[in-house]
Amino acid sequence: MNRREALGRVGLILGGTIIGAEFFISGCKPSSKKVNELFDENNVALFDEIGETILPATSTPGAKAAAIGNFMALMVQDCYKPEDQKVFVKGISDLDEASKKKFSKSFMEADAKQRTELLTELDAEQKNYTKNKKPEDPNHYFRMMKELTLLGYFTSEVGATKALRYIAVPGHYDGNVPYKKGDKAWAT
Repeated sequence: MNRREALGRVGLILGGTIIGAEFFISGCKPSSKKVNELFDENNVALFDEIGETILPATSTPGAKAAAIGNFMALMVQDCYKPEDQKVFVKGISDLDEASKKKFSKSFMEADAKQRTELLTELDAEQKNYTKNKKPEDPNHYFRMMKELTLLGYFTSEVGATKALRYIAVPGHYDGNVPYKKGDKAWAT
């Protein structure tokens, strides 16, 4: 055996060890890919379903068409205070527990009618909580989910152009607009 063959075999053994350890660690449990520091793909799928239950597809596209799950994950990660992030993250398990308690199945396993019924009850709960909460109390997780759904949908291209009337403002640029002495100046 020459030096080149020996180095090749050592490299193969070390590479196999590293790859094998990674496979052993990650291959034991099904893991979903992280979207950001707080959420993974399963959370985003859940947010999509929550959003679609709040704003379902009818004659216009629903919240899922606006990729509401990714929007929620991004907004909570980048814009929420740490205490609101904790409430939101805990709300995911609270919502799932409420579904299991009511229907003996997770929110993702529930049908559309059950999801609507559960979210209607959570909406009534959050309205009552918000009405009676003190300024220092944390926000209700479902209120945050609902607000993010509405904000994300109606500010998305799908929501703005399909669900709302849309006129591009300021429109196209026209550098040759006739001007007569005495006309008022353009504001836009």
